Order: sequence, then structure tokens, then C-alpha cells
Amino acid sequence: MTDFWLILGLVGQGLFSARFLIQWIASERARRSVVPTLFWVFSILGSTILLIYAIHRRDPVFVLGQSLGLFVYGRNLYLIWREKGTLPLSL
Repeated sequence: MTDFWLILGLVGQGLFSARFLIQWIASERARRSVVPTLFWVFSILGSTILLIYAIHRRDPVFVLGQSLGLFVYGRNLYLIWREKGTLPLSL
């Protein structure tokens, strides 16, 4: 069971870290600084998995940090989807 939690934590960290690669590639392609929607999606996925891992590890600092970030990432996705008129909950 310890291996499961280690793997879950590593997957969460991998997703969370991959968002920087996505942002870098998007900015290079646009030749300007951009933050694509996928950056926020990976932020939410990685942060959620890391939050689950942190709760399992009973690490209050890690739990607090990931919890607060989820609100920021969710808010950014909401603003993007609202601007584009494609709110996922309105389907």
C-alpha cells in the first residue's frame, strides 16, 4: 500500500510539473508569454492528486498549500470558459 501512495504522489507531482512545460511550449509557439487553458487543467489535476496525497501523509502545510491553489486554478478556468462561452456545467 505504501507503493500506491508513493506512486500517487509522484503522478500528482508529474502532472503539476507538466503544466510548466505546456506553458513554455505555448509561449514559444506564440512568441509571447501565454498561459493556455491546459495549464490550468493540469494545475487542477496535479493539485488535486497532490492534495489527496498530502491528506494521506497528514501534512498540514502541504494540505493548506494545495487547497488554496485549487481555488485559484478553478477560478482561472471559470474565467476562461465564461469568456469563451463554453462553461462545462452549462452543457
